[in-house]
Amino acid sequence: MKRNKQFRAVDFFSGAGGLTYGLRVAGIDVLAGIDNDESCKMTYEVNNSGSKYLCKDISKYNPAELAKEIGVLRNDDNLIFAGCAPCQYWSIINTTRERSRKGKDLILDFQRFIDYFLPGYIIVENVPGVSSQLDSPMGRFIWELESLGYHVAHEVTDMSAYGIPQSRRRFTLLASRLTEMTLPKKRQTKKSVRDSIGVHNGFMKIGAGTKDRSPFLHTVSGLSEKNIKRLKLTPRDGGNRTKWQAIEDLGLDCYRNKGNIFHDTYGRMWWDKPAPTITTKFFSISNGRFAHPEENRAISLREGATLQTFPKKYKFHGSSIQSIAKMIGNAVPPRFATILGRHILKTAASHGGQHG
Repeated sequence: MKRNKQFRAVDFFSGAGGLTYGLRVAGIDVLAGIDNDESCKMTYEVNNSGSKYLCKDISKYNPAELAKEIGVLRNDDNLIFAGCAPCQYWSIINTTRERSRKGKDLILDFQRFIDYFLPGYIIVENVPGVSSQLDSPMGRFIWELESLGYHVAHEVTDMSAYGIPQSRRRFTLLASRLTEMTLPKKRQTKKSVRDSIGVHNGFMKIGAGTKDRSPFLHTVSGLSEKNIKRLKLTPRDGGNRTKWQAIEDLGLDCYRNKGNIFHDTYGRMWWDKPAPTITTKFFSISNGRFAHPEENRAISLREGATLQTFPKKYKFHGSSIQSIAKMIGNAVPPRFATILGRHILKTAASHGGQHG
């Protein structure tokens, strides 16, 4: 891929490298990814050769150390800092906030690096429940950016509007201290599940519990005999559990006599709609509408990665289905990262080209 040596980036909270990969496709030289999860290191480095993985706890990491480690300069107009902090505390689907409470201020740790380096451009992506009110961590972050002279654009948007084949609502922020900033224009045509997976896209039919030992990782979690019976009764192409909920042996006790609540649980994806948000639990049909549109199984690891727009050649290294699914579900979709990266390059070019 062609990489623009003039524009450089550092990917904070990089995980397995979805955002790094997408920025590289856009032509941006990603110097490093920073994350405190050692298990992501091999996946990141194998797929992003030349971008260094720094296994660091950002709350204890010093900006001067980063400058020394990768040679990044202060006041670099062509430097991009991306800070897509894990922020389950603000998630609209989170039910155990105490476990993630310590992570809610990570965006302010990211702020320390901005204060020190003053990069030309900033990217932030987060869960839709994050608040931009002034008394919130994100609100204080935006206020601080503006006080430093940054032009900030942000909104909660559904990534399906940018051609990502899933309904993935996220808070997205772009900022520049050099010029007015906007968000990329949305697209007219949405991508569907059919555009991404299925036999016609190279995904052979498989059964529950299939283990793919090849790098393609068309691996799928196993199912109990009861769950297979449930899926056989679930209509293809968007069906849900209402067809079997009233059956004594198959109905879920937690939903008996409660109407049609949480109807996505045990549901199938639709072929001709975007997938639901690919979470870290997409391998499990009991955690959302993660059943294949017609096969009696959950979607595979590779299908989840493809709906996240990782290329099929992207190699994931993990100790279990759960660990790899976590890498995939936590990632910024690479295609969305490419759109953001190209938008920044276009914005810079329209305001005098690359900065000296």
